[in-house]
Amino acid sequence: MSCCGSVHTKGLENFWSLVKRALKGTYVSVEPYHLYRHPDEQAFRFNNRKDIFGLAMSKAAGHRLTYAQLAGKEDGQLHQ
Repeated sequence: MSCCGSVHTKGLENFWSLVKRALKGTYVSVEPYHLYRHPDEQAFRFNNRKDIFGLAMSKAAGHRLTYAQLAGKEDGQLHQ
């Protein structure tokens, strides 16, 4: 028995499982010189996993994104 309670490595194994799943599924082709960025992104997601939606919404509050901006039409005119 540990003096500090229950000690395990499940959280770390879970984190690396998520990193590997993202590299194989979401980021299928990763260049070696960009590889260091993916664990940083996954660490952010893992550390904020309880409230990632709330965090995203708080950053988006007060900002307007129109369809023209989303579609990349700088002048606001949508061409069909």
